[in-house]
Amino acid sequence: MDTPLPQLLAELDVELVESEITERGFTGYAHREGGRLLLAMRPGQPALERDCVARALIGRALGVTMPPLPAPYKVTCLAAA
Repeated sequence: MDTPLPQLLAELDVELVESEITERGFTGYAHREGGRLLLAMRPGQPALERDCVARALIGRALGVTMPPLPAPYKVTCLAAA
């Protein structure tokens, strides 16, 4: 997971898009869309935050054991009913 983020996204066929959610406390979410992993991240997000959160979301989605994110960040999994 130390591969540069653009390369990691390409290798794993993950699409990163700008979210319509612009609230400062929101960092991003991941979901599967047609079998492809989609990451939606807050516009204007600092580069380091985007990189760390994107990797955490990808790791969680792929079942990779990842170290916890530093406070105040956390990954929450929601399942569709």
